[in-house]
Amino acid sequence: MSDKKRGLIIVSNRLPLSLKKVDGKYESSLSSGGLVTALSGVSKSTNVRWFGWPGSNIEDPDERKIANDALWENGAVGIFLDEELAHSHYNVFSNGIAWPILHYQSGVDFNEDAWKAYQKVNEIFADTVAQSAADGDLIWIHDYHLLLLPAYLRDRLTKAGKHCPIGFTLHTPFPAEDFWRALPVQKELLSGVLACDLIGFHTDEYKRNFIECCARGLDVSVSHDGGDITYGGHTAHTGTFIVGIDPTKFTSALSNPDVQSRIGELEEEYKRKLVILGVDRLDYTKGLVQKLHGYDAFLHQHPDLAKKTTLIQVAIPSREDVKEYQDLEREISMLVGKISGTHSTPDGSPIVYMHHSVPFTDLTALYRIADMCLITSRRDGMNLVAAEYVACQGGRFGVLVLSELAGAAAFMSQGSVTFNPSSVQQMADAIYKAATMGEGERRAGFETLGEFVRTNTSEKWGETFTKVLAGFAGS
Repeated sequence: MSDKKRGLIIVSNRLPLSLKKVDGKYESSLSSGGLVTALSGVSKSTNVRWFGWPGSNIEDPDERKIANDALWENGAVGIFLDEELAHSHYNVFSNGIAWPILHYQSGVDFNEDAWKAYQKVNEIFADTVAQSAADGDLIWIHDYHLLLLPAYLRDRLTKAGKHCPIGFTLHTPFPAEDFWRALPVQKELLSGVLACDLIGFHTDEYKRNFIECCARGLDVSVSHDGGDITYGGHTAHTGTFIVGIDPTKFTSALSNPDVQSRIGELEEEYKRKLVILGVDRLDYTKGLVQKLHGYDAFLHQHPDLAKKTTLIQVAIPSREDVKEYQDLEREISMLVGKISGTHSTPDGSPIVYMHHSVPFTDLTALYRIADMCLITSRRDGMNLVAAEYVACQGGRFGVLVLSELAGAAAFMSQGSVTFNPSSVQQMADAIYKAATMGEGERRAGFETLGEFVRTNTSEKWGETFTKVLAGFAGS
């Protein structure tokens, strides 16, 4: 492989690009998401191809070919799915059944038809990838939508006489066994993933939980060091790979004239305020209801600070067609109104609530001017908002107030103020501690966090995982 680039196939449920029709032709454009950034360094030494659902179905074969040609300009291959099948796989099973279990929620109603759709989509992905893969290609599969894919793919590749190292990364938590066992198909999902050569998790806790579920649910043998799981004659290696961000994306943005201008405007707007920032997808795993109760308690308990404090909460819309998320949005809006009604004065409101995405210019400026960033996740795979905030705080020493149940807390507790998001009082105390912290302590905390963010970048994560995966090429 030294004389030419090794092939790397990335498989995710959704392609990291947008596909749109302009003047009768399709155009595709790559997003700037975390996975794209993570693989920017990897693409220098490998020939990267992306496989995934482009977000919509195109029935006409000729039109589908034109669309795929547009996708291929960005090195992507579209896996087109019938709308009903895509809905059952993505909304009903992946997000309605698997997602809650992975985030430590029990009481989930199982749906046999959705499970069949999940299997079918994973088989369609396997057929497409196996047909396109060349012998020796590395294959890196991402996330809970495709837990069955490794086994389906391994079977098809073996029948075709192709040897391809297969890796899998889970971007959510992996729960303790008591929660995982609530899934009637948990053994099928585990055996699907165990067909991999390399299985990556964000924290040691998630890796341990996975190994324990395999050990108790399947006939496996686990190596003495706990890293290797042998099942059905095949050995899978498990590892913890710390995912990060591209800090230069944010530090470079801070010198952009538009961002500088926005920072100036926001600093003027909030010059007499202690600014707390929250940036979350509107999801029950993010603890937004708990955040508002904790903040309300802080305002009640510290009236002297209440007049000087503003919480700016960005809640990015998510799964708006799902009833549970609609109910959550209504509850949050009601709590925002209650807090505003109780604590507002002629000088302003203690809360600014935005239920929409914000432009990158505004987001970077908000990260910069905020005195603290409040992350209240009840469970989180990692939470990269923590790293983004730190990346924008050079010289200001803002405080990260971090839920101990976010994946990031496994690495960023030192330097942060941590708390349990289920305790209103712990959260209120954590906010108060951050609000009254001296500069020396803030500076020391920031320097610890800054070093972590600069060291554990998205590019390093991508390079480390693919390097380890490539080591299975000769096995």
